[in-house]
Amino acid sequence: MDQKSAGALDCLELTVLIEETGYQEGFRNGHADGLVSWKEDAREVGLKTGFQVGEELGFYQGCLQVWTSVSRINPGMFSVRVKKNIEQMSALVRSYPVSDPEDEKIQEIMEKIRIKFRMITGTLGVKLDYQGRPMSSKKDVEDMG
Repeated sequence: MDQKSAGALDCLELTVLIEETGYQEGFRNGHADGLVSWKEDAREVGLKTGFQVGEELGFYQGCLQVWTSVSRINPGMFSVRVKKNIEQMSALVRSYPVSDPEDEKIQEIMEKIRIKFRMITGTLGVKLDYQGRPMSSKKDVEDMG
């Protein structure tokens, strides 16, 4: 192999090395930027979801407070069955793991609350349903933070 061929080979190896270094650096930078972006997105989704769950639980708690107050004022207003369902729903709302969003039972408990709510309103013959409040803008989520 002559010097010219060896020089061309060294230049080719150098080009491949520079390209590989650039690729690795770009990957590291992209990965770091992606982690930052992912954390921001996850925080925003977590805030929105947490707010919505809290709002729904608050709705149910408000209904329970009204029903409990009515029952105290007029003990004969609700049947024994309705009173029992109100107590069970109240226990479910209290058991909801608000401070542990990773609890595996979270969806199961919320579904039981919703079912119990439908049972109570159905027995009472009341058309009452939680509709939720749509988020009007990204600003609503930012205002919570």
